Amino acid sequence: MALAAINVRRKPRQSRARITQEALIESFVRLLHERPAHKITIREITELAGVGLGTFYEYFSKKEDLIALTIHQHVKNNAEALKSYAQSRYELSTNLTLESYLQQIIQFQLQQIQAEQFLWAQTFLLERQISSIEIYQKSYAMMVQMWQHILASFIKDTTQLNHVSLNVQRICYGFVSQILLIEPKFKEWEHLEKDIVQMLKNLI
Repeated sequence: MALAAINVRRKPRQSRARITQEALIESFVRLLHERPAHKITIREITELAGVGLGTFYEYFSKKEDLIALTIHQHVKNNAEALKSYAQSRYELSTNLTLESYLQQIIQFQLQQIQAEQFLWAQTFLLERQISSIEIYQKSYAMMVQMWQHILASFIKDTTQLNHVSLNVQRICYGFVSQILLIEPKFKEWEHLEKDIVQMLKNLI
């Protein structure tokens, strides 16, 4: 089912509401390890989260809305982790080249994805099944902006920064998403890293 947007009925402004929404997301992810998303029921999600069905419908109109938000939060968390790591690399290094800097970030990104390989494989699959083009574009734009933030210290020209950031996202997302969609239990991560880094050398 394609969604026009992530339809969250009630945004978690207070800490209790935020915790409840996070519990629903966590419960869905735990159940996803046991069976495909289409076989998971809302009742199972709420029972595992320790809330009632009515609470679920305070936040979401249907299961697909929860799935869409789960995907968005997963991508957003990854982007924030990459930005923090990139900042630490930049601050700790006094003689860092763009090529070395980017290679370290790619290595970190792949390590993060490998650590949650099942969830990332499911994210890419569900993204195609659930997300509308508007949601997909928003998520993609968020990652491009992440790369702009990461690379801004090295690339001062705005046009070049935007161009390089877009292409870095195209390469990283394309390689990783296609690998995990076709081969969810992929193991050759070192080879994949070398392939991505080699492609990125042409950009810088």
